[in-house]
Amino acid sequence: MKRMASAKKNSRSNGSSKKKRKTGSEFAVCIGNSKYPASLELRKIYRVLPDDLAAVEGLLRVIDESGEDYLYPEDYFLSIQLPNPLEKAVLAS
Repeated sequence: MKRMASAKKNSRSNGSSKKKRKTGSEFAVCIGNSKYPASLELRKIYRVLPDDLAAVEGLLRVIDESGEDYLYPEDYFLSIQLPNPLEKAVLAS
């Protein structure tokens, strides 16, 4: 079987990348909920959605207990990186 000439050209990896793993998903643990006890559970892992404008204001967009995304103070959360199997399990639920 003859190899296609473009097969190698499409590869974007140069083998020396030192970039952090980026899966498109970010997570954070809730460490404060004083103003939002019905919406946020302490010590629970929440999915974080990118929002550059909110970040400028010190806010974080998370999917809360309602299943919708809302803005909360970023100091209510600690960012975490989940191992791949755990990330898949969290996203599947």
